[in-house]
Amino acid sequence: MAQYNITIDSEILHYLFLKGAKDEGMAKLLESVLNQVLQAQAAEQIKAEPCERTKEREDYRNGYYKRGLGTRVGNIVLQIPRFRYGKFTTDLFQRYQRSEQALLLALMEMVVNGVSTRKVEEITYELCGTEFSRSTISELCKNLDPVVQGWISRPLNEKRFPFVIVDAMVIKVREEERVRQRGLLIAIGINEEGYREVLGIMVGDSESEESWGEFFSWLKQRGLHGVDLIVSDQHKGLIRAIRQYFQGATWQRCQTHFMRNILDKTPKQLQKEVHSKVRAILEAPDSKTARKLLNDVLDEYKEKAPKAMEVLEEGFEDATAVLELPEQYRRRLRTTNGLERLNE
Repeated sequence: MAQYNITIDSEILHYLFLKGAKDEGMAKLLESVLNQVLQAQAAEQIKAEPCERTKEREDYRNGYYKRGLGTRVGNIVLQIPRFRYGKFTTDLFQRYQRSEQALLLALMEMVVNGVSTRKVEEITYELCGTEFSRSTISELCKNLDPVVQGWISRPLNEKRFPFVIVDAMVIKVREEERVRQRGLLIAIGINEEGYREVLGIMVGDSESEESWGEFFSWLKQRGLHGVDLIVSDQHKGLIRAIRQYFQGATWQRCQTHFMRNILDKTPKQLQKEVHSKVRAILEAPDSKTARKLLNDVLDEYKEKAPKAMEVLEEGFEDATAVLELPEQYRRRLRTTNGLERLNE
């Protein structure tokens, strides 16, 4: 380990013992010591003191530049030597750089988790006494873009995803200095080992057939293949896009949305009992049993709740498509609830 001779100015010592100025004195002391260390390291690297003429000299000093450094005792200013030909190097900032990188990653994580840039600005000031403007934080988070793009564009042809769950959520985005509502289209795939994976997300103008078609086309271009069953709600544009881009795949209508549609058409006094009857149909052990239960419910309520029974009969096949799968697959494929929880 290198040893350096350090001199301390009497004025700095005065600050150290002056009541109420201890932190300021420590900052001045640290600044003085570190600047002397930097000058000593410069002498080591060029093998000559300032204005010293030696045969061993390897370079010449060329002034310095200032660099601010935040420390526990306050902000200090260091004078970093410059060389005429080579480059001055020091390990003095390694710990600072690690701390700085940790702070930057923390700022990014706060933004990813939904903390506003204004709040991040307040938090950083409380933590380290340094302000980061909202524009600085926004620029900083652009460093996330390559990471996100790398993930979002990854190939999907290495695995087969027989089951896909799709949904959309409405989000607010800033475009051309204006806040607008957009639809965020999301797809989750379940591979042959039973593991779920977010296949992709895309911002669309709306949940139109065109937007969903563009989304599905993009997923297939990245290698999505072997899709056997798709789970979604009954959005008409979405259903048409599924039938166009995944011909031969079975569509499973989300049972939660299906139940909601039925109850919306059911008289209030009958909703509880209709709910239990329909639930028995959807949880039947097989399609044959489900069909028998369906006929019983239709006979019982066709006069009491005709509109609800019309919705039930019309959507029965699509809502019970999952019953054709082995029982261990059904639970996760009955609804889009898992994806909606992810959206939250």
